[in-house]
Amino acid sequence: MTRPGSGLKSRTRAGVWVVAAGLALTLSGGPPAGADTDTPQGTALAGALDRILADERLDGGAASVVVQDAESGEVLYAHESDDRLMPASNTKLATSVAATALLGTDHRFRTDVLADGRQRGSVLRGDLYLRGTGDPTILAKDYDKLAEEVADSGIKHVFGDLVADDTRFDDQRLGRSWAADDESAYYSSQISPLTVAPDTDYDAGTVYVEAAPGDEPGDEPKVTVTPPNDYVTVDVRGTTVAEGETDTLSIDREHGNNTIVVDGDIPVGANPTRSWTAVWEPTGLAAAVFADALAEHGVRVHGDTRLGRAAPDDADVLAAHDSMKLEDLLVPFMKLSNNNHAEVLTKAVGHEVAGEGTWDAGLSAIEDYLAKEGVDTSTLRQVDGSGLSRMNNIPSAELAQLLVSVRDAPWFDAWYASLPVACESDRMVGGTLRSRMCDTPAASNVHAKTGSLTGASGLSGYVTDADGRELVFSILLNNYLASSVKGIEDAIAVTLATHGEDGTRRITPPTARNGEPPAHVECSWLKPRHC
Repeated sequence: MTRPGSGLKSRTRAGVWVVAAGLALTLSGGPPAGADTDTPQGTALAGALDRILADERLDGGAASVVVQDAESGEVLYAHESDDRLMPASNTKLATSVAATALLGTDHRFRTDVLADGRQRGSVLRGDLYLRGTGDPTILAKDYDKLAEEVADSGIKHVFGDLVADDTRFDDQRLGRSWAADDESAYYSSQISPLTVAPDTDYDAGTVYVEAAPGDEPGDEPKVTVTPPNDYVTVDVRGTTVAEGETDTLSIDREHGNNTIVVDGDIPVGANPTRSWTAVWEPTGLAAAVFADALAEHGVRVHGDTRLGRAAPDDADVLAAHDSMKLEDLLVPFMKLSNNNHAEVLTKAVGHEVAGEGTWDAGLSAIEDYLAKEGVDTSTLRQVDGSGLSRMNNIPSAELAQLLVSVRDAPWFDAWYASLPVACESDRMVGGTLRSRMCDTPAASNVHAKTGSLTGASGLSGYVTDADGRELVFSILLNNYLASSVKGIEDAIAVTLATHGEDGTRRITPPTARNGEPPAHVECSWLKPRHC
């Protein structure tokens, strides 16, 4: 395992300007006054962090921050660390460690095709079942391979129905208090144990829609949907306009159905408008994609497609697909802060521990696991796996406790590798931190989970200081009105990376840079990709 600090750059001298993601960060030496009273003693580190938290962008807001020695657990700094705040996607720290511990790094999600009936020659007289257990990484090509295996079994005609068995989980598709205006956003996609992803970011439960201009003004935009399917209906109301005119084209799904409306103007020669759009009822999308694949392989289903019925226990397995191992799935999940993955894992944990694929069962199992790691679960509230709900409340002290405690877990290396890494340009390494803290001692050093909602931001993880000591930190910032407070988080993390026995270099928090993506959502949730 490569721990923070293995690639640590030489220490920066006081008074030198450090450039981070195109921003000037001032390093200032000497122990400033005003150490936080929550901290055991007035130290240079405490003074430096206090001054960062005095940034006017937090005026009227709330901050819960803690820094600990990763090895001993000694608290080196604390500011309102027992205050419970909205953690946003820092919630995924709890979900991911519990899922890894309770399911195991070798866990795979299996998707089966089963026959309930009698096969004679090329004819199956009975129903064909497609059964899912939660795989959020399954693609159209995987359904095609399943259909090919069915065809290879000799079946050409199914005199019965195609039944989508999504009974591993309950039928509650959306999390508690998720925002209604996010309903069609891919980062708020519905949760089902039977789904399909349109890409290798594994945005399960969504379709990728691209609308390009027509050849001439007055033409309809040219629209493609991935994966191709007839489950969604595209209603093209938009128009191609003359080159140079304003591009107003939008792509939205109507509430409660799968009509995707393409409306507005797109100029000749303009770049296509793109949307990753959550579907209504992803089980049906998976069934539709599989039905098309069966037809492509010459298997005709003479009955209907039905959703939500369990396959009989004595049904024969005709084909199966196993997902990647959980230790591999953790990478796109955590690096890109994938909400769907978090919720699938929550329900999968519920099924594993209690035999119920529900949020209640999964969250209860996560809470029990956190308690075993020394987290005071009486001080927190977790209502989903991803942090998309604004009802989640966690103190930074409990997140830090978790980060300290899991370091000796047998699966820690695999989990640690899934955390985003500051200023690592590869999306599956740097993830949501890939453009942050560049050209500072925190680059390639900070391994941490980001979090963003309107008025809520977080950064919690690991950093190695200037003396080679591993630190754990958790930063939760809430109720601010500024467009972004990411610079404050970065300044704290870089300050920790400069901390050592001979002093601490305080970093002046930068302001938001031009073109910075909106801070109300994770940068990886914005398409095309911002990180």
